[in-house]
Amino acid sequence: MQEVYINRLAKYLPNDPIPNEAIEDVLGYINGKPSRAKAIVLRNNGIKSRYYALKDGKSTHSNAELTALAIKGLFPEGKVDTDLLTCGTSFPDQILPSHAAMTLGLLKTHPTEIYSPSGACCSSIQGLKHAYLSIKSGDAQNAVATGSEKLSNMMDATKFDGEIENLEALNQNGFIAFEKDFLRYMLSDGAAAAYLSNQPNKEDISLRIDWIDMTSFSNELDTCMYAGAVKDESGAVVSWKDMDVKEWRNQSVFAVKQDTRLLGQYVVSKGVDFLVDIIAKRGLDLFTYNHFLPHLSSNFFREEIKKGLALRGLEIPADVWFTNLDRVGNVGAASPFLMLEELFHSGRLNKGEKILMMIPESARFIYAYIQITVV
Repeated sequence: MQEVYINRLAKYLPNDPIPNEAIEDVLGYINGKPSRAKAIVLRNNGIKSRYYALKDGKSTHSNAELTALAIKGLFPEGKVDTDLLTCGTSFPDQILPSHAAMTLGLLKTHPTEIYSPSGACCSSIQGLKHAYLSIKSGDAQNAVATGSEKLSNMMDATKFDGEIENLEALNQNGFIAFEKDFLRYMLSDGAAAAYLSNQPNKEDISLRIDWIDMTSFSNELDTCMYAGAVKDESGAVVSWKDMDVKEWRNQSVFAVKQDTRLLGQYVVSKGVDFLVDIIAKRGLDLFTYNHFLPHLSSNFFREEIKKGLALRGLEIPADVWFTNLDRVGNVGAASPFLMLEELFHSGRLNKGEKILMMIPESARFIYAYIQITVV
């Protein structure tokens, strides 16, 4: 089995950073009114700026274009050359063809094996693991793995016009439900990419992937974050395919929704449960890590994770935590790669240091942990 190294990392964040006070100037005011949830959500999530591939209500980039631009950043000589391309995202630009197929179509390269994992934040890590195992087994010599999101055009105010009109016709409140409004101030756009090889860099540091462990608690927990569906009175998820076109508009079916009750109840506790299992399986000592990169959807969960670890007699020292949530926002599947890219280029990494990454996905509670050694 070959060793696997991340030798290059690149990102692409569209347009200028958007501060908190300008969010609704870009995404629009639903029903012409400021959000009642905005101040609460922003106070808890700690995000101060984010990026949108949206201007004047029109897209400036597609998801595939964001991804392709990040990939091109890995190849400063111009020609993209890889044995395998994996592209994880929560929301591709279309149902078919796949996100990786559309991204490859924007690159000047040769016919390439592609892989498009489905999911939310962990989709990029599923792609990374596929690339890692392909190189480790000798099936590929190198690979490019990406994470990207283009969510702004799904959160644009015009997407909720039908629901607002329906509510007003029923003489109900003209504000959309908190489960939808909540995520308008949490999510943003961007892409990042990693180049993996079976050989480390000769004149610079590389990141050796030691292992990637993933699991899902979907077998026991209900759906928490969803789009293209609604929940009925029993909590069951009803697909857009089983609804008529009028219902799509009246219920903003394709908006991203979050069951915040389930999120608060399980997202930290199940992640800690899985880490406890990994510690037992791999004999880990959390105090041996020099850098801890948790994907946080909100800064609120920083203290919740610390509390969750403490309940199990565990601790990750505060001085090794690293996130860039406040600067780039929650970019879903791109966030783990964006954290690693920033740390990789920060000048803070030294050979021999160990990195632990934690990536939770609330959609239906999937978790990934990655151990990396700087070489």
